[in-house]
Amino acid sequence: MTAHRPRAALLCAAVVLLAAATAAAALKAGHWRLYADRHRFQLTSQPRRSCPDCRGAGGWWTGDANPEMEACGCWADRPELRVRLVPVPAWPDNEPPF
Repeated sequence: MTAHRPRAALLCAAVVLLAAATAAAALKAGHWRLYADRHRFQLTSQPRRSCPDCRGAGGWWTGDANPEMEACGCWADRPELRVRLVPVPAWPDNEPPF
């Protein structure tokens, strides 16, 4: 019975590694950036290198005296996705946050 447990553990580890590699390839192909910590998973979009408008820079500068960045539609129009896992603890009311 003990010979089956290491084999099952190796099989589970291989499945997890395969799923992680597949997820990383899908995120890179879809131009997404993944951020994860114990409080949340967050997917944000990235500019496409093949975009004919911004050429991967994500936007362009407009204006003369006060330049402003105008975001390109290849990434700015896509929604940001968040999944909260553990709530962030609140600061106590009687103590300053430093």
